[in-house]
Amino acid sequence: MAKKVLKFGGTSLGSIDRIIHAANIVKNEYSKGNQIIVVVSAMSGKTNELISQSISISKKFNKRELDVLLSSGEQVTSALMSGALIELGIKSKSWMSWQIPILTTGEYTNSRIENLNVEKINTYLSEGGVAVVPGFQGISKNGDTTTIGRGGSDASAVALAKLFGTDSCEIYTDVDGVHSTDPNKIPLAKKIEKISYEEMLELSSLGAKVMQPSAVQTAMMYDIPLQVRSTFTDRKGTEIFTQESIDYTKIVTGVAYSKDDAKITLIAVEDKPGVAADIFEPLGLNQINVDMVIQNISSDGKTTDLTFTIKRDDLEKTLITLKSNKKIKFKNLSHNDKVSKISVVGAGMVSTPGVTFKMFRALADENINILAISTSEIKISAIIEEKNTLKAVKKLHTIFDLD
Repeated sequence: MAKKVLKFGGTSLGSIDRIIHAANIVKNEYSKGNQIIVVVSAMSGKTNELISQSISISKKFNKRELDVLLSSGEQVTSALMSGALIELGIKSKSWMSWQIPILTTGEYTNSRIENLNVEKINTYLSEGGVAVVPGFQGISKNGDTTTIGRGGSDASAVALAKLFGTDSCEIYTDVDGVHSTDPNKIPLAKKIEKISYEEMLELSSLGAKVMQPSAVQTAMMYDIPLQVRSTFTDRKGTEIFTQESIDYTKIVTGVAYSKDDAKITLIAVEDKPGVAADIFEPLGLNQINVDMVIQNISSDGKTTDLTFTIKRDDLEKTLITLKSNKKIKFKNLSHNDKVSKISVVGAGMVSTPGVTFKMFRALADENINILAISTSEIKISAIIEEKNTLKAVKKLHTIFDLD
């Protein structure tokens, strides 16, 4: 007998028929003698619908009330899933975050799970019940409903797997695993049978939408076995595992991209100790996440050009913050919100020379200009014009033998 967390995404629960289908998957696992905790997302499109409703009230809708509103989506699917399991003859009960409770810390709309009480659910599991828990939400120390950020149901599932000490965590979605790139855009993308936590973390943080980065990071920290599977086929999914099992013979595992980036360049910034801190500290205080940073020092050593990337939604707030910052001096400021980030990821890069050259030559052959570069041991990222995104992905996917 094993204890498992089964997490179902919004596309897996997009209709009553799909919820019943997912309930039958749970029934199959339960019939094997396993103890099951089910974590559910809201029905596909529901969270966007709720956000749209809040915007129709106010573009600056109160964040506390927004969390109360958005958490209702998972409450609906929790009840429907539990009801479907009961109809299949399985003892089941839905548990809202405040009933467990799931304790969170951090800001509204972007909190994180800190702890939860395992006693009630463990007792229920030992009595033969299936517990259904809403993902994406918890309660603060003040008793307020909080949400974990978009895609937070994955983080909830992995956190529950950690705190309940489960044997595995299975993520059910509308694809049959992690692919070498987006199969909806590149039909030649192939499923990856096994991938390391490190590679998955890079891919998810760089734009691959199969799993939330914080969920992968938690799984990596606590060595929680993950499997990404399709709700709609019986095919084996993708296993996500420890670094010891990395296949270093595979140079590149996947190509990821994101199209929600913006690039900002501060021209002729005074070059002195502390100036970078003076630039980025106010951005951090305004909850603006900075990604890639490139600095070029002038020939006279007195000024520097500083380029960095942010999420496109934060562009206006970033420009206002920079222009009102009295601690920094610069000659000019330019920005471009029509850029994308394209990245190649693979454990084999560590021991294979020439990957950077191969990537840049491939982009040059397609007449694609590189605007910024960032690298790590297992990742190379480049900022390019957004209009060239798909062309770049196809080319890199081909030249690194991923088709």
